[in-house]
Amino acid sequence: MTTPVTIIGAGLGGLTLARVLHVHGIPATVYEAEPAPDTRRQGGLLDIHPHNGQAALKAAGLFEDFRKLILPGREACRVMDQAGNVLLDLPDDGTGERPEVPRGELRQLLLESLPDGTVRWDHKVTAVRTLDDGRHQVDFADGATVVAGLLVGADGAWSRVRPLLSEATPEYFGVCSVETFLFDAGTRHPASAEAVGAGSLFALAPGRGLLAHREGAGTLHTYAQLKKPQDWFTGLNATDAAALTAQVAEEFDRWAPELTALITESDTPPTLRPIFSLPAGHRWDRIPGVTLLGDAAHLRAPNGEGANLAMQDGAELGQALAAHPGDAEAALAAHEQAMLTRAAAVEADDDGFYAIMIDDHAPHSLLALMAGAEQDA
Repeated sequence: MTTPVTIIGAGLGGLTLARVLHVHGIPATVYEAEPAPDTRRQGGLLDIHPHNGQAALKAAGLFEDFRKLILPGREACRVMDQAGNVLLDLPDDGTGERPEVPRGELRQLLLESLPDGTVRWDHKVTAVRTLDDGRHQVDFADGATVVAGLLVGADGAWSRVRPLLSEATPEYFGVCSVETFLFDAGTRHPASAEAVGAGSLFALAPGRGLLAHREGAGTLHTYAQLKKPQDWFTGLNATDAAALTAQVAEEFDRWAPELTALITESDTPPTLRPIFSLPAGHRWDRIPGVTLLGDAAHLRAPNGEGANLAMQDGAELGQALAAHPGDAEAALAAHEQAMLTRAAAVEADDDGFYAIMIDDHAPHSLLALMAGAEQDA
């Protein structure tokens, strides 16, 4: 008999796990804190890699549907300095090696692939505790509880499940990000649209940068990156949109106006997003009946791998449970060994991309990194 699976978190990793379990006839329930699937924007574009994210979607039986979500031309990449000078301009080569898709549409694809009622919305976890025989009780904010025979924490950076396995907590990475959007940019913000180009823009200087992506329907999605101590953003009033915009714009004083407009002309209130990561080499001892995946297990600064790894974690855990019917512990042990080894390999191969973008030699440090990657390819 296969133990039903309780999944905390309806992000890409948790939903991929639920879908792969469904493909193999294994019952699962996903509990999500958000009240509904459309409560908030689900992030920007994701480049989905062949060896992990795409492989996970194939395991989920959704690869052909995923291909319909791809935005053509978005693999183009441009690097600028703060004056708006183009230092590197790489067109989309048309190979589709790492296609870009909207995160929200990919999440919706996974949601629609699950039986009705699989995801229980508006279930915010307040506590998780161990019972006996490998079971765990999950308490929710509305007073409800559930006892899980097999519990998976797919609940992200601030996982409520992680403390069952590990005392590690995310640490501030030294960079905070402020998210903005320009809508219908080709018509309303043509200079900024021209600067961003067809795909991604990296406009960089020491200690700061603008990362912008051209999404669907002419939307420009920007992250203003600032290398700042933690007390810089804890002193901000993140709910005062005008004040936050002004303070961030001040950090980009004398930059090209088509670049600063990505901040000052935002059609949405700016969203402050400090960057956190788990300690390097994060691991834990096997504890019966519970495991983690995605950012709950191996949170890193953004490096293009997070969503891909989360989906791979979910797919491979689902396949492991299907391969070990009646022996969930063998499946969890195999999952953790593979996942943590894989995460360590990515960590070891990580050139500190996020930090390099805005180091003391930016933008030339990023250009050198990209040139080295091109030679190694």
